[in-house]
Amino acid sequence: MTIAYACILFMGLFPYVAAGIAKKGFEQYDNSMPRQWLAKQTGFRARANAAQANLFESLPLFFAAVIIASIANAPQARVDLLATGFVIARIAYLVCYIANWPTTRSIVWLLGLICIISIFFQV
Repeated sequence: MTIAYACILFMGLFPYVAAGIAKKGFEQYDNSMPRQWLAKQTGFRARANAAQANLFESLPLFFAAVIIASIANAPQARVDLLATGFVIARIAYLVCYIANWPTTRSIVWLLGLICIISIFFQV
């Protein structure tokens, strides 16, 4: 397994970390209606839930970039480096979202997008 493929696996599971943070403590958590419960949350729970959605939204383009680069025999070391950069940016993104650092969050979001676009340019 390449590092980039490991990054795909990690990122496929990472949004569930944000979901777990959103539900941390399960205070009056209603498992029969989890989305409605989450919609009523505020503070770090609401931000973690929003981060979860954004993490899921970023997956298709990242997955496509790595898979296309692999099919096209792009330089693996560069693809691995950029995929790792994306993962680091997304971890930082979650931290920034939960901490309520909107400007820094936007910057690391952009860095993650740049990593994905750069993977496509390796093809």
